[in-house]
Amino acid sequence: MCGIAGAYSWPGGGPLTDRLTQCLAHRGPDGDGRYDHRDVHLGHRRLSIVDLSETGAQPMTAEGLALTYNGELYNAPELRAELEAAGVRFRGTSDTEVLLRAWREWGTGCLSRLRGMFAFAVYDERTGELVLVRDQLGIKPLFFVRRGGGVVFASELKALARELGDTLNVDQAAMIASLLYYWVPDSRCAYREAEKLPPGTWLRFRPDGSTDTGTYWSLREVAEEGAAYRGEVDLHAVVEDSTRKHLLSDVPVATFLSGGLDSSYLTALAAREQPGISAYTIGFRPEDAKFEAMPDDLRYARIVARQFGVDLHEIEIAPDVQDLLPRMTHHLDEPIGDPAAINSFLICSAAREAGVKVLLSGMGADELFAGYRKHLANLLALRYRRVPGVARRAIGAAVDRLPVASSTRGYRSVRFAKRFLSFADLPEETAFRRSYTMYDRTELLDLVSPDLQSEVDDVLTEHADVYYDTKLTDQVNRMCLADARMFLPGLNLAYTDRSTMAASTEVRTPFVDVEVVRAAFRVPGREKISGRQGKVALKKAATAILPDEIVYRPKGLFSAPLRAWMSRDLAPLVREVIEDGVLVESGFLQRDALRKLVAEDAAGREDRAKHLWHVLTLEYWYRGALRGERLGVQ
Repeated sequence: MCGIAGAYSWPGGGPLTDRLTQCLAHRGPDGDGRYDHRDVHLGHRRLSIVDLSETGAQPMTAEGLALTYNGELYNAPELRAELEAAGVRFRGTSDTEVLLRAWREWGTGCLSRLRGMFAFAVYDERTGELVLVRDQLGIKPLFFVRRGGGVVFASELKALARELGDTLNVDQAAMIASLLYYWVPDSRCAYREAEKLPPGTWLRFRPDGSTDTGTYWSLREVAEEGAAYRGEVDLHAVVEDSTRKHLLSDVPVATFLSGGLDSSYLTALAAREQPGISAYTIGFRPEDAKFEAMPDDLRYARIVARQFGVDLHEIEIAPDVQDLLPRMTHHLDEPIGDPAAINSFLICSAAREAGVKVLLSGMGADELFAGYRKHLANLLALRYRRVPGVARRAIGAAVDRLPVASSTRGYRSVRFAKRFLSFADLPEETAFRRSYTMYDRTELLDLVSPDLQSEVDDVLTEHADVYYDTKLTDQVNRMCLADARMFLPGLNLAYTDRSTMAASTEVRTPFVDVEVVRAAFRVPGREKISGRQGKVALKKAATAILPDEIVYRPKGLFSAPLRAWMSRDLAPLVREVIEDGVLVESGFLQRDALRKLVAEDAAGREDRAKHLWHVLTLEYWYRGALRGERLGVQ
């Protein structure tokens, strides 16, 4: 796991590559390197995980090829054996060299063979061509800016913003998207001139200034092929195999262990492979957990640790959020308003201090196996729409009068009920979007400048386009596919990569694996949600190793006590941003609409904590964007 950067046919590309690479030092504190050939410059920061010797150093060159690579190939041993059988000889044991030799042997044809997470650039001295590649599911990031026939690229947007800030302009549609979702979809970028390489694609630059691109793996096609599958799916065997492969490392590997199904399942499987493995979990101050009405996840984490002989490290989250907020906004590159990023950063910081560089995460299971409440809620909404309109209106009026919080505690069931009623009467795609986003169209239009109506409609249309871009007839798997294409890369994988690499650690996601994904879409929706229970297929698989009290426990949340933070720690900051913030002063946000959010939240009538938290993250991000991130917070 590393940081990569480079320039191709770009004036001053060599010194620029050095500066970009230095900006990524936290991603690779174990080494750095640069490759130069004519007007091509590749940079690398190394976090040594596999082959700790100099034979794993990058950029790596062989037979006229140069490679700068960020990632891990979990099937590197199998690919190495295949290449060796074909007569290829290796100098070291790194997966980097396996990738380089595979590219020389098969070119872009090697990409469909790769199983892992990766973003890389490979340059061919013979043809003068540079190719950028990103993994199938968008686990690893790759940002770039094109000019003419040239390109500059980096693992993090902040590196490009810091060096090219004077020529980059904030994309207001991306900011609107971040307000809607509290993250920026992977199809958009916070700056108009910058791009993200789409998952499962490659992009080639030629010396004559021409480019071409290709898709080597399509999530939509995999999902549709899965729907036609009629065989049995041994889900436990697939997850077990993926977990085993994700343990490939020359340094110790630990796990996240929240006590929920996904992390417990992976931790139990990993502990069988590596007895005594370490795991890291979090807890919150009792008063914060009470106000948030949070379940006691620590109790379940301890049960798993005891049963499987795991060395459990408990971290209490009581951070100085006023200090962490601007730091995390800087590290996250784009305006991402999920406080779970703070949890990931603090867990990985503690692990790193203990000498751990690699952790496994249960990320992705909810998206692929319908584990979020929104999945079940959207099916329940189908039944709710059959309730007579008079009764629905009476229910809505009664729930509307209920408070979501008192001065000392929050009411979780009321929050859920209000959320459900906000979308229960809507058509399928609109209901699904509203079930997990922050605002409906009217609220969003009230919040932003009146001049931005077309951008608002573009953002809403994009969601509908993605949701309906499938031949799937199964509503549950339509929701899973939309999540895997938007929610997973846009939010969860994005904040996981950026927050954990900020702590110089590598986080691996065994559920976000091409073979697990293939298996997940072979499972029909009726086996993912049954009755009032979600993620049924994965729960059945997990019973092969986990006790029922873990498998069928109430769902927890890998989140933070936002309502406590907003009502106590951050209340003065919210007032400052509303009255004097740059978003309001610039006209992008409407002050009266923000004041209404604050009043509703303060009265306990509506839950606006997440809305206001994201306004703070957007404000801090925008301040950084205005100064080109040259004063980046460390």
